[in-house]
Amino acid sequence: MNLKNKKVLITGATGGIGFSLVKKFSEHGSKICASGTNQQKLDNLKKEFSDITIKQFRLEEHDKIESFIESVEKDLGGLDVLINNAGITLDSLSIRLTEENWKKVLDINLTASFLMCKYSIKKMLKNKFGKIINISSIVGHTGNIGQANYSASKSGMVAFSKSLAIEYAKKNININCISPGFIKTEMTDKINEEFKKNLISKIPSGDLGTGDDVSNCAVFLASDMANYINGETIHVNGGMYMA
Repeated sequence: MNLKNKKVLITGATGGIGFSLVKKFSEHGSKICASGTNQQKLDNLKKEFSDITIKQFRLEEHDKIESFIESVEKDLGGLDVLINNAGITLDSLSIRLTEENWKKVLDINLTASFLMCKYSIKKMLKNKFGKIINISSIVGHTGNIGQANYSASKSGMVAFSKSLAIEYAKKNININCISPGFIKTEMTDKINEEFKKNLISKIPSGDLGTGDDVSNCAVFLASDMANYINGETIHVNGGMYMA
């Protein structure tokens, strides 16, 4: 599984899964650009992994995504792998969900991810090689109470990934999704213990997943070992949802 010197862009790099992605690809010798919105967290990430490049970027600024990809390619000396990991939640029951919060979640989770793919593919076409890994979610397949906007964004990500995979398969560009279940992060640490216990009872493996469970899958999809896997969604959820 040779990822040494592969040029990898990871969005949402300062979160729990993002940190694990940076760590895992760093261990494999990849050249990494880690992006996020919080400069302090990015600086801390840089202290942990001194050889990475960090870039603060707000994905809702759609008109700047093309130039952002240009700058990443220039800094890394190319772009082999894109991992769309960034995302937000603005949860509310549907009758209380505002149109503004519906649009905010779709703008960042879905539209920005598509545009990141679009402009990255343009770079990858030059080398006739590329790997794109879009981080979806179990709720993009099952739905979830209070997450109509988030579920829609993650389901849409799976659908557009399949379409792009078909369009660029002959150009040696693979586009796949990972759909994590409930993963141990700062977000899940804040969940009420009783609710968490009830949640875990529904997971056949009997526990929450870890960031490494997701990043191990991403490393595989980014490697040559996964060259014949395209347009697929790999579910990392302990058996909670089986496609």
